[in-house]
Amino acid sequence: MAALPVNHIPLCLHDEIKNLWQRIEQEAEGEQLDWLKKQCVEKPSLGKELATAIGGSRFFVDQLQRRFSLLQDLVDSDALWTKYPKNHYQDYLQSCLEQLDDEAALNRCLRRLRQQEMLRLIYRDFNRLASMEETTDEISWLADACIDAALDWHYQDLAKNYGTPMSRPSSPLGEQPQQMVVLGMGKLGAFELNLSSDIDLIFTYPEEGETRGGARDIDNQKFFLKLGQRVIKSLDAATADGFVFRVDMRLRPYGQSGALALSFDAMEEYYQDQGRDWERYAMIKARVVAGDREAGKQLMTALRPFTYRRYIDFSAIDALREMKAMINREVVRRGKNNDVKLGAGGIREIEFIAQSFQLIRGGRDTQLQERRVQKVLNLLAQNECLPEEAVEQLQQAYRFLRNTEHGIQGYMDKQTQALPENELDRQRLAFVMGFANWDCFYDALEVHREHVHQHYMQVISSPDEEANEELCTQTQWLALWSGELDEEHSLSMLKEAGFEDAQESARRLLQLRESSQLRSIQAIGRERLNQFMPLLLEEIALANEPSMTLIRLLPFVEAVVRRTAYLVLLVENPQALHQLVVLCAASPWIAQQLARHPVLLDELLNTGTLYATPDAVMLRQDLLQQMLRIPWDDLEAHMEGLRYYKLAHVLRIAASEVSGKLSLMKVSDYLSYIAEAVLEHVLALVWQQLTARHGRPRRADGEICDPDFIIVAYGKMGGKELSYGSDLDLVFIHDADANRDTDGEKPIEGGVFFARLGQRIIHILNTQTHLGQLYEVDMRLRPSGAKGLLVSSLKAFSEYQNNNAWTWEHQALMRARVVAGCPNIQKKFEKVREGILCRQRDLADLKEKVTEMRDKMADNL
Repeated sequence: MAALPVNHIPLCLHDEIKNLWQRIEQEAEGEQLDWLKKQCVEKPSLGKELATAIGGSRFFVDQLQRRFSLLQDLVDSDALWTKYPKNHYQDYLQSCLEQLDDEAALNRCLRRLRQQEMLRLIYRDFNRLASMEETTDEISWLADACIDAALDWHYQDLAKNYGTPMSRPSSPLGEQPQQMVVLGMGKLGAFELNLSSDIDLIFTYPEEGETRGGARDIDNQKFFLKLGQRVIKSLDAATADGFVFRVDMRLRPYGQSGALALSFDAMEEYYQDQGRDWERYAMIKARVVAGDREAGKQLMTALRPFTYRRYIDFSAIDALREMKAMINREVVRRGKNNDVKLGAGGIREIEFIAQSFQLIRGGRDTQLQERRVQKVLNLLAQNECLPEEAVEQLQQAYRFLRNTEHGIQGYMDKQTQALPENELDRQRLAFVMGFANWDCFYDALEVHREHVHQHYMQVISSPDEEANEELCTQTQWLALWSGELDEEHSLSMLKEAGFEDAQESARRLLQLRESSQLRSIQAIGRERLNQFMPLLLEEIALANEPSMTLIRLLPFVEAVVRRTAYLVLLVENPQALHQLVVLCAASPWIAQQLARHPVLLDELLNTGTLYATPDAVMLRQDLLQQMLRIPWDDLEAHMEGLRYYKLAHVLRIAASEVSGKLSLMKVSDYLSYIAEAVLEHVLALVWQQLTARHGRPRRADGEICDPDFIIVAYGKMGGKELSYGSDLDLVFIHDADANRDTDGEKPIEGGVFFARLGQRIIHILNTQTHLGQLYEVDMRLRPSGAKGLLVSSLKAFSEYQNNNAWTWEHQALMRARVVAGCPNIQKKFEKVREGILCRQRDLADLKEKVTEMRDKMADNL
């Protein structure tokens, strides 16, 4: 065959490509070369692309020398130009397993698949026929399939001798077969494997017990230890056909000294009692990659609280800062600046940026519980955690660095991220990356690394040192707080700082400092409190009435003294501390809310949203956005989300009111809008849950209700005059046939359906959780009051109002309005209401009844 086309390749690589191609020709058969010549005519791009792969990868050349038929298979099947679906490797290996007689055949099958696919992946990646994301996806899918195939084959083989592992008879479900669960960590867990990645694995299994049905029974752990050892050997051991993937088990509990496989209970116990901060960091990317995936989901759910704290976790900042310092020291100590992963501005710094936000905010913002770095970065931009420009720079840098990593590793199939040092290898890498020479490539690399390092240095950075004068002031406040000053000096300092009641302020501080609550806190808690209190006292001193402000804030301090993550938040965010003091100085109600619900401190971080007053539409959209991430069947999560939504927006309204941005009338409007948004969501939630179980009720004409139900607000809610502590006067009305059954698999009568609908709405609104209740609901204004049905039909409501209602009930109807539910029923209700309010009345009789009602009210008061 004639020489390969090399016009697109730098001149300095021509001779090498020529020599490498001659080596391939010498090993190939004549028929194979004739075949290739024909293919190059039929596929004009093949020769050029082949030259690119040969020029960029010595590993590619070595594989073709050994088995030229691999290239034939890839070309004939069009695999070099085809993007594989996710299940491609899984399906292929599943069909192969049925034909394998022994372990050697399994190992040979896995290795030959890996050889072929590395050829394909390098060819596609170096010729940019596949994006970086497609390359990492397919390598990760290949790893998943190989692990699963090895696990499945060895499980079946071991079971022939030892039987099937079973749970103990005393377990909740009795004796059940046990399968291994394999967790992929790091890049495998995130579908981010590179061209020569090792794979970080953890082996686990659901329950202890013993095997059954074999020649010799053994306990489950022994079985799964043997299974794990065999799987590692099938993947990691080097044979004449090479290896499949290098396996690293050091991320398992207790590291190299730990058991190779642990039960779920042992896993949970370890992470709960001994899990370290770096293991939280690693667990972000954990994923079930093989084995019993259903059981694996249960394990991941159980371990999630270890990785993601329930609320914003500012206690992770110190740990992340220490981790960052360790990274920086390692770069210097090991001279890693020439490493595109570990050096300054490298891949690890991008991962650190993303995972720092995940550790801190992932518990609250479940969107961030994402394994892939690129998706996390996009979410950080969407949630305004990072500027869009910064995220765009990080995304571009990440692709560039990962492509560079592939160029380095694809050359010799070695797990390294170090830039080459000799000129020829540098030119080869520059060519693979699409640059004319090394200098052009290196200049582009440095721009990306500089961008990354700038953003990296700004994440979890140490607080800037204050000016000497301010440091001196904080030292004095620390001396006051810690009791180092005598009474005379303490009072003098407080008076000079403007505290209007210095003696009471000193007494309250002493009372807090010597309280049993503070005496029992751990050393780290005491340290953080001592760091926080001087900052707080310094900020309080700037208030108009410092003593009053201090007294309002001390309950808050008592509330968070054992939850020191909040203290860290305020120390790390001076603006949030300032807003805390300003708002509590202005409003005792806000001070009480923050003491009851410190989680609201998150709202103080952004003054742009804190003092914003969204309209009714925006309030609904915000609630929808927050709830989209929660499954409909997770009632508890919806209840918590609704409560936080209400607390956060009410706090914003209060902040806007005390700052003079909102008038009293507007405050009532916005509080009513919040309640409307909440009621709409609660109705939608309960409707979805009930209809999923029982189907939908029917109207009298037989048509399906959807939902033919409304919530009517009376009193302050009806008149858009809600105050911060108002309850909700509600009436529920439907327009269905109460006697017709619903259309679901478990039908119930329509009347029963709507009664349950009303009960569940009230339950969600009334129930006390650790975030309080949404609203206290008063249903006494419904027809016949407490004696009447919880949910009335529109017909019954109309008849009651026309025939049986008291005058005061007609008065109450004046402020009644529909706040959630079906627009069609709303129109019908408004006609009924209009008819009642506009009908002719005897003025003398009306005057008498109103007077009687006023007298009764006066007597009750």
